Amino acid sequence: MDITLSYTGHPLLDVGLATITAFAKKQRPEELTEKDLEEISAYMASMYAEDPLKSFLTVVFPNSGFTQPAYEKAPEKRQVYAERVLGAHTAEMLPVVDELLGLPAANVSYDVDGKLEAGRADRRHVPLLTGQTVINFGAEGVPGMLMSGLAMLITHALPLGCLKCAGRLLAVHSDNPDILLAFAHEFLGHNRKQIDLARQAGSKKLAESSQAPMTALVHKLLSAERMRTEAREDDLPFSVTAYHLSNSGQGPSLDMYHLPTQITGFLRTVSRDPYAAQWNAIVARGWQQPRNAKGDKEFEPRYNTLYEDLFRLPEDALRFVRTYLLRVPWRARDRQDPRATYSFREEAQLVSWPITEEFLKGVLNMNAERVQEIRKMGDRLAQYVSEQNDQALLRTFYRVRRYSDLRTILLRANMANLRRGAEPLVKFDPFITVFEEGDELPYPNWQLARDLVLIRMIERLHDLGWLRQHQNSLPEAEEEVESNE
Repeated sequence: MDITLSYTGHPLLDVGLATITAFAKKQRPEELTEKDLEEISAYMASMYAEDPLKSFLTVVFPNSGFTQPAYEKAPEKRQVYAERVLGAHTAEMLPVVDELLGLPAANVSYDVDGKLEAGRADRRHVPLLTGQTVINFGAEGVPGMLMSGLAMLITHALPLGCLKCAGRLLAVHSDNPDILLAFAHEFLGHNRKQIDLARQAGSKKLAESSQAPMTALVHKLLSAERMRTEAREDDLPFSVTAYHLSNSGQGPSLDMYHLPTQITGFLRTVSRDPYAAQWNAIVARGWQQPRNAKGDKEFEPRYNTLYEDLFRLPEDALRFVRTYLLRVPWRARDRQDPRATYSFREEAQLVSWPITEEFLKGVLNMNAERVQEIRKMGDRLAQYVSEQNDQALLRTFYRVRRYSDLRTILLRANMANLRRGAEPLVKFDPFITVFEEGDELPYPNWQLARDLVLIRMIERLHDLGWLRQHQNSLPEAEEEVESNE
């Protein structure tokens, strides 16, 4: 092969190229040979025209020669179609360049009936393109997009490296080539296993993932990260974007789910020691609950609320902190939503300042001085509550809804400590650092700072043993109500 392949930045092409790389058991597309391309071309030609892949491909290549019902009675046409689209990388080249790889277009018509000019493709060959007769966006009014044989082969490898999820394909792209390859490797292995199982059972359909798209993305990301770490010891930041797509002629659709570097970095940190055990326990409480309160042995949760809410960050940090790090219950419409049963009274062992601190640094990029002052304030208030058994301070501090009331609560605690001959619990400069951005001007998210102080207080009171002795005296957590967003 005279051409050296490499990732392009185009998500669908890159996922297809990573799939071919994984199929060839290589680490980089630059290592691919002509023999590797021939092997996956032969595999696809033998599999795509038969069940269960034939029905699977209707999601991404509807009305193509592989899925066209009219070809059921003309298997010779299906064979010709397979040779043209999967073998075009060996065809003679045209003196024009394609619009995907920048390579000479293939001198072959991808339409068996000759209705398409040589080297041009439409939505039958590339997801989310226009139809074969639409000329609106065609150069010189000619329908179809110029395409090289290599680009055609790579695009057709795409579905093998995707997960079928909620009736559509989930293609995962990353700016880290190891993560990109890890996802393609994971999904390719999953699909080949499911193909074998379907054939053994005589099924015409390929089983779908039971998980919701965003949950599946994060769940697979964590295993992909472990695979990448085992192969290469580096801590380079990366992002991932999932494309949940359908190329159906009746309802083409595309949803994109993006996890930026600060979110993936946070996940990488808390999934390792010394945070892993406590973080995994928090994650475990995020899985969808069975309808039957006694449990269902065959029940498989479809979603994890924590995984889903990662995609709301950092904009919805206040809600995330209150729900998962402070354990405040959330009243959702779905009765199987586990957040309705959260309680810092019952789950104080899941309230973790170290994980919270990583969240503040990694996701919110909070000033280090402010983070340390929040921690110190929580320590001082927890020590005071424990020594003086001031249950009222803990209850009112949790329930305060107005900033002026928060200042009043802390002033009263200061006065009580002064009457005991001790120094003030909360001094002026630390208070300003934690709660205010200017003279008597509170941070717009002062409630977040209050919750962070409370997280540290609960963790310290738990460590001191005070919570176990006064559990029934703790305030009942007030449910947050799900909005109509």
